[in-house]
Amino acid sequence: MINILVNHWSEFLSGFWNTILCSLIALFFSLILGVGFALLEVAPNKFARVIAHIYIEIFRNIPLLVITMIFYLVVPQIWFKVSGFAAGTIGLTLYTSAFIAETVRSGINSVGDGQMEGARSNGMTYTQAMRYVILPQALKIVIPPLGNQFINLIKNSSVLAFVAGFDLMYQADVIAFSSFETINTYMAVGLFYLVLTLPLSYYMRHLEKKLAA
Repeated sequence: MINILVNHWSEFLSGFWNTILCSLIALFFSLILGVGFALLEVAPNKFARVIAHIYIEIFRNIPLLVITMIFYLVVPQIWFKVSGFAAGTIGLTLYTSAFIAETVRSGINSVGDGQMEGARSNGMTYTQAMRYVILPQALKIVIPPLGNQFINLIKNSSVLAFVAGFDLMYQADVIAFSSFETINTYMAVGLFYLVLTLPLSYYMRHLEKKLAA
């Protein structure tokens, strides 16, 4: 495995940075979409709730690879060409945002109804009550499960390998095919993923204990 790492360090490093870049972009936009659709799910407006429910059910129940392939193969046929990296990142964003939306929604619903009623009775609008009273309490509840979603997002970024996204798994496939060192190659890739996920996993455990205290 050491020889594989030494001989193909530049390829591994390139895939490592592409995996980080894809994960960060998908994390940023999936958080925005997820929180946005979670707020729509609990909104007083029935139409908004229906739209959010449709979005979440679609992207939560279609496999990530299928969503990615739609953007990589179907969208270019009817609209514009999408690179493998972009298709994988978009697919990962939409897929993850649906799970984040459900996580945030459950956190909001776990806050007692009296909190909203109390905020409204004190003269706050629905938006102000949600922003200053409900969401701060809900976020403390959903941080641990959100951490799990972030870790899953990093691991799911390997979908880029199927669409030539030049991530870690794509580079590993190329190296394994050219060197015939399949086992050592994928063991090396596993180490790179551990470098990304283990620190995040331990940090989320620490944060969970801190919030519980």
